[in-house]
This record gives sequence, C-alpha cells and structure tokens, in this order.
Amino acid sequence: MSIEVEAQITGNVWKIETQVGADVEEDGVLVIIESMRREIPVEAPEDGKVLEIRVAEGQAIEEGDILVVLES
Repeated sequence: MSIEVEAQITGNVWKIETQVGADVEEDGVLVIIESMRREIPVEAPEDGKVLEIRVAEGQAIEEGDILVVLES
C-alpha cells in the first residue's frame, strides 16, 4: 500500500532529507519546508520505504501538494 505525504503549509522546499529506496521510520524527517522564515519538518506518518520524491529543493509548494510517496 502506498502513502502520499502531503504539504500541510504553503512554502518552499528547503531541504530533502531522504532518497528513493530509503527505509524510513515513523516520525522520521522526510523534507524540510521553509515558510514564513521558519523551517518546518515533514515527517513520515508510519514506517515505510520511499517510492517517490515529487519535489526538488528550492521548489515552491502549496498546501496539499504531494511531497513524498511511501510504501508501507
């Protein structure tokens, strides 16, 4: 089953903290978003493997955009 991890806020992708194929643990940081001069970590909702990263560092994103797809 795949899980789409969405942005919860509009901003810019400051840093990608994972890569395709990586095993991630629940609450592990996947992406850091910069918004309103704050760095906001986006965490894995559960353990899984990274199938896709749909954003790039520096990319502008909107709330609801899919950032990462995990396989649980």
